[in-house]
Amino acid sequence: MLDKLDIARALREMGMLLQIKGENPYRARAYETGAEALEELTDDLGELINARRLTELKGIGAALAAQIAELYKTGRSEQLEKLRAELPRGVLELSQVPGMTLKRIKALHEALGIGSVAELKQACLTGKVRGVKGFGAKIESSLLEGIHRHETHDERVLLVDALELAEPLVGHVRGCAATEQADLAGGIRRWEETVADIDVVAATDDAASVVDWFARFPRVAEVEERGDARCKVRFSGGLRGELVCVPPRYYAAALHHRTGAPAYLSALGALARELGFTLDERGLLRGNKRLSAKTEEDLYRHLGLPYIAPELREGAEDLVAAATRDSGEDELIEEGDIQGMVHCHTVYSDGKNTIEEMALEAEAMGMKYLTITDHSPAAHYAGGVGLDRLKQQWDEIARVQERVSVKLLRGTESDILESGKLDYPDAILEQLDVIIASIHSRMKMDADQMTRRLVSAMKQPVFKIWGHALGRLIQRREPFACHVEEVLDAVAESRAAVEVNGDPYRLDMEPRWIKEARKRGIRFVISTDAHSTNALYNLRFGVGTARRGGLHRGEVLNALGPAAFKKAVRPAA
Repeated sequence: MLDKLDIARALREMGMLLQIKGENPYRARAYETGAEALEELTDDLGELINARRLTELKGIGAALAAQIAELYKTGRSEQLEKLRAELPRGVLELSQVPGMTLKRIKALHEALGIGSVAELKQACLTGKVRGVKGFGAKIESSLLEGIHRHETHDERVLLVDALELAEPLVGHVRGCAATEQADLAGGIRRWEETVADIDVVAATDDAASVVDWFARFPRVAEVEERGDARCKVRFSGGLRGELVCVPPRYYAAALHHRTGAPAYLSALGALARELGFTLDERGLLRGNKRLSAKTEEDLYRHLGLPYIAPELREGAEDLVAAATRDSGEDELIEEGDIQGMVHCHTVYSDGKNTIEEMALEAEAMGMKYLTITDHSPAAHYAGGVGLDRLKQQWDEIARVQERVSVKLLRGTESDILESGKLDYPDAILEQLDVIIASIHSRMKMDADQMTRRLVSAMKQPVFKIWGHALGRLIQRREPFACHVEEVLDAVAESRAAVEVNGDPYRLDMEPRWIKEARKRGIRFVISTDAHSTNALYNLRFGVGTARRGGLHRGEVLNALGPAAFKKAVRPAA
């Protein structure tokens, strides 16, 4: 008899094998949904099966319920065994190598009997792969490069994608009876825009039980290393993770050690030595005496430093900035400080939801105001709003306002044209409550041209917020060329602010430029760039990026209440 975690693992394997076969993606996704439902199940699985109530669980239909019941009662699945028999040996492992399609896996299996990454690597190194029909030396070289990336873990994934795995994983670890405390560490805790792995630190007096529980997480594809208090795994999809277990008295120190970037920890260790301490993963030593540190704050207190937030533990410069920080400076911005949603799209342009739907969701989130900033006419590809429809939108905003308590503000995401002018005539712009000014076209201008364009836009007499500043899409499109500091100088001298875009595929502007903007006294908004009600929850990514840039509550305009925000961003002078 299998338990719910074993069954969830089997369902995920079926879904992955179906995906590799090229079956209907919705069918493959159904198995993933079923696995998630089982992981979250608090009722007794056996009782649900015996009472034939599995279909009451969200996402589980009659066919999937039958699969789960078969696995539970017999410990096997006829369909899973059939899928395994239909596909080459090692197909799940080989599919993790970039460039290894099912067609290539089958061809190499039939020609050379390859069924593992190790066998594929050996065949490439000995020149056997190039001899297989349809391959050749170029593909062989490409596969070797893919194997290297697979083995060295030289691939990073978007933070948003990593969190989809990391948050259920840490919840799973916390669900172990032997776990006293557990948290994510590493790049995820620092809110890096891409991460290479998932780090989890757990406090426990029974490390072996927690390690065993961690290894049984359904999305673990392979346990790569396992010790008494550590476990390294590879998850389905290729991302890797590591669990470190420590006694509760060392938990804060271990979490701190596993969170900071190497350069930061090196600088902090050097400072500790200057003060007569030794800093390691169990905390601070003075001679042979271990100093008590129940919290991370205690560690910094021993060193005579203010607490340094995880998002600011990247390099030596962060340590210097913290050590010289004004004690009267307010705290880093937090998600709870944000009072209004900025930069939101609706069905009037390329959004998925109506004004009312967006308003009701923002209201449910506790927001006090919402800016409706659909695209301007030049963004024809995104259904930019012409003058006739703009007035229709204003009328609809007024009607919806009568039915909701959240304050609705009329706005636009106005294209910055090639000349630097803003889309819409000044007479229209001045009637709006808020303007996001963004570049969506002609991104290949050279740095001098783009700088002139942006400087001209920032000097336009209306107040505007520079939207997704450099137009990047993480891992898909590089930032466009421009002299950023020169543009920031223009922002500082103009009626303008800068957006920290919370779209997890943008996160623009980058923390390094946020820091430069702060030096100039520039104000910010933290946006969602939401094109749906679900995307309003992008806010946490915007806040995480803002904190990496060192933004404080007093520097963020949408930490103001509705009246103060509207006054601060009003386009007309």
